[in-house]
Amino acid sequence: MDALLEVREVTKAFDGLVALSGVSLRVRPGQIKALIGPNGAGKTTLFHIIAASLAPTSGDVVFAGRSLVGLPAHRVARLGIARTFQNVQVFPGMTVLEHVLVGLHQQAPASLLSAALRTPALRRAERRLREEAWALVRRLDLEAWAEVPAEVVPFGLLRRVELARALATRPRLLLLDEPGSGLNPAEKQALASELRRARDEGVTVFLVEHDMSMVMELADEVEVLDQGQLIAEGPPAEVQRDPRVVAAYLGEEDGA
Repeated sequence: MDALLEVREVTKAFDGLVALSGVSLRVRPGQIKALIGPNGAGKTTLFHIIAASLAPTSGDVVFAGRSLVGLPAHRVARLGIARTFQNVQVFPGMTVLEHVLVGLHQQAPASLLSAALRTPALRRAERRLREEAWALVRRLDLEAWAEVPAEVVPFGLLRRVELARALATRPRLLLLDEPGSGLNPAEKQALASELRRARDEGVTVFLVEHDMSMVMELADEVEVLDQGQLIAEGPPAEVQRDPRVVAAYLGEEDGA
């Protein structure tokens, strides 16, 4: 099956420090793929490059047959890539519902003139987007928090807000940077169920995650980064037994 996302020989250097070195990987449509590795392995840097927040020093990133290198981040988002972050990002003063509506802004058809004139078509579009936002709020069990400013929402629920905002963009590919971080076991189970549902609805999922039990349960395939290089790939159970992966993680623990 053709890949939805291809990372081709990507290298990224910062003032002589090589964060990624010749990384190549493929994510197939309908897949849940995990990217794991010790702290500092280059996982978040790779996500930055895929989402066009950073440019690679060399190499290419191809999404649905199109190179993303050189495109601004908002163009990449419009092509169908949504992203969540290791540190949840909220807009102070905006409610949970408004955060989800931000994710839907790409669907708004209004021109500047129709926005100024408040045409019937614009009002219909606004109603439709608001209904869609409410549907996502209910889907993620956030209804009780919909009108609450996001900055006062508990952290575990903020992870859901961020996921709802990402799903609101109607992505083809969802990049999740440590989505289980800070969540309790029940919240992780709920997150895993929601990601499977998104996959079943046609969203391909690529996530960075440190919780190996979550990776083992959720991922179809795993890629392992260590010191900027891919050292293993394959089904979760196979990767977990790979001596190179064991050594990479034991080295991190010894260093700690």
